[in-house]
Amino acid sequence: MAKRKRTNELLNGSSSKKRAGSKFNPANQSSTDGTEIVKASFTQELFEDPVKHKYRDSYASSEPYKHAVIQPLIDDTLLRNVRYEILANLHFTRKETDIYRIHQSGDLANLSGLSASALKLLPSLLKLRNAMYSRQFREYISFITNCGPLSGKKTDMAINVYTKGCHLLCHDDVIGSRRVSYILYLTDPDDPWKPKWGGALRLYPTSLMDDNKSKVPSAEWCKVIPPAWNQLSLFAVQPGESFHDVEEVFEEEKIRMAISGWFHIPQPGEEGYNEGEEERLAERSSLQQLQSKADTYDLPQPNVSYYDDQPTSQVASEQDDETVLTAADCEFLLKYISPIYLTPDTLDDIKDELAMNSSIQLANFLSKSYATKVNAYVEARDGSHEESKEQQEKEGWKVAVPPHKQRFLYLQDVNTTVPEINRTEKGKTPAASELIDENPIKELLTKCFPSKSFKKLIQIATGLKLSSHDMLARRFRRGLDYTLATGWEPDPSNPKEGEMKVELCLGLTPSKGWDGEEDQDVEEEATAGKQDGDSSAVDSSKAPAKNKPEVTVRETPFSNEGAGVGGYEMYMAGDDDEEDLNDGEETKDQKFGGKKMKPDPAIYKLAADGEDDAAVFSMGAAWNRLSIVLRDGGLLKFVKYISRSAQGDRWDIVGSWGTVDEDGGSDEEDQDSEDQDSEDQDSEDQDSEDQDSEDQDKNNKNEEEETEEEEESDDGDDGEEWNGFQD
Repeated sequence: MAKRKRTNELLNGSSSKKRAGSKFNPANQSSTDGTEIVKASFTQELFEDPVKHKYRDSYASSEPYKHAVIQPLIDDTLLRNVRYEILANLHFTRKETDIYRIHQSGDLANLSGLSASALKLLPSLLKLRNAMYSRQFREYISFITNCGPLSGKKTDMAINVYTKGCHLLCHDDVIGSRRVSYILYLTDPDDPWKPKWGGALRLYPTSLMDDNKSKVPSAEWCKVIPPAWNQLSLFAVQPGESFHDVEEVFEEEKIRMAISGWFHIPQPGEEGYNEGEEERLAERSSLQQLQSKADTYDLPQPNVSYYDDQPTSQVASEQDDETVLTAADCEFLLKYISPIYLTPDTLDDIKDELAMNSSIQLANFLSKSYATKVNAYVEARDGSHEESKEQQEKEGWKVAVPPHKQRFLYLQDVNTTVPEINRTEKGKTPAASELIDENPIKELLTKCFPSKSFKKLIQIATGLKLSSHDMLARRFRRGLDYTLATGWEPDPSNPKEGEMKVELCLGLTPSKGWDGEEDQDVEEEATAGKQDGDSSAVDSSKAPAKNKPEVTVRETPFSNEGAGVGGYEMYMAGDDDEEDLNDGEETKDQKFGGKKMKPDPAIYKLAADGEDDAAVFSMGAAWNRLSIVLRDGGLLKFVKYISRSAQGDRWDIVGSWGTVDEDGGSDEEDQDSEDQDSEDQDSEDQDSEDQDSEDQDKNNKNEEEETEEEEESDDGDDGEEWNGFQD
């Protein structure tokens, strides 16, 4: 056991510095002994000309981008020994981010730095690593892919294991000097992997956009490569093109083990090295990443509607006091919302909680009657993937893209004004009325949430003045959908937006078995029966501001204990340090370990220690539960991929409301007035200096008397009232 622990520590970078030029460095193998040793590590026919040309031709004609599948690759006895050594001697850590859940080993580049005693435990693994990065095999890969010379110095490989629920979402593998990406499968050789178990490598086609520069991956993959024993899958790393993912593993107790890594461009001193090439590649990949991160071709597009641009509503006029709900407001809102959340005492308690924690969860937000309508609509569709695209489109649902950022179904109100629908006179607007009657979620999206009455409700609950709104209804299908972490920063050039957003999420998920569900059930039971106006219900309607998914230490080598089925929406603190952020992004994309780097801020669930300090707020998929988050710049947000083992889909309505300062002016206007304020202040300060001097003697005399009282009664107050919001 001690030997295994020591081996793990060394592989994870705690060993002494790697001995460059040691006999374990494949780049240093001599031509006399290297060729035969290398060829003995592979299958006998691999280097024969007909076989080489077969793989080369297959690679050249492959779609959606150039890739190859080589099987078998390694001598069977050697690879079986490798698998045994891995299972017997190496330690794995389960990691989870917005983009993946995997069990991960250390970087195999550290093998060369292990002690002699540790290397005795991994002789076959070392032999395999040296063979993979040998001159002979690098030239073989170059011949098949026509990618040019590859580095033997820069080894980049790690072992990753996918068990039930593990997955890797869409990305293109582009980082630094990577040239070819590969996966060598070590699934059970005596229990052939079945495609129905999942875990396939899936390749995405791309489309060139109308700017003739940007390439965007399609919402769905077009090539599926299931795992197989002793199979090597490889492809050239291409910015904005080599998009792929790893399908979730569905089967219990099945292990999708693979050695994954990259071949890099030649490094200084190697044949084929071109000075400046790595910098040019980095510049190209950075440009492509900027283009792919731009939201020009994202769907849905933002649909921000400003209240100042809207016509006056019949329900709430401009002359209304926006700090008080009128009888007309309450009559309108009671069609949708539980009465408890319209009472002054409840709203005051919500405001206090938001001032303290900047987030809150409210159980049973919709009224019983309206919740029943929504439930009937959702239950008729939940969890079913049999619906045709035509049926989804008929109801207004579209697919959010691109998949390297997000994928889910959404409804969006394309109107920028608040619709006024007279339900007693349907003849005036038959199409809109019929659509709302059929879809109560659509009615919330287009009638309730955009209304001036709802705006007043949120302003009272938050104490903030709202300037705009943007809303979506979303459906995250199990086994398919997610959003990856995205940030938000205020736009100082927009005079209608402030430095904070109010973000709401109304959970409409009726199915059970979601993360954090036990705590939610307790709260819902506590609020049940208190929807008739009892203001005391607010205490039990507030959920912890930091409701993180439970993480437990795994007890078996590849346990997913406590991992859950995903589907929660999480806010995480971003990294303000630019250097740390760059390192973190590299670690995130280099998902199989790579070089020793700073911790990735996106890794919020680490099974080894159970720490997830980056998490700020989380709400799982829930039924009839509203979360309110006061979001400022720097917070990342994502919805975790929903496992196919979930009992249903995640349904919700999300909205963001822009804010302005209490005086109605923008931050930009405040900045414009600062110069004049500064000049006035300088004059006032000069005028007051003489008076301050006269008062100083009196103050000094009083200070000695006050000090004793302060020491007895100091409560830590610095004289300013803190409202819980970030300035």
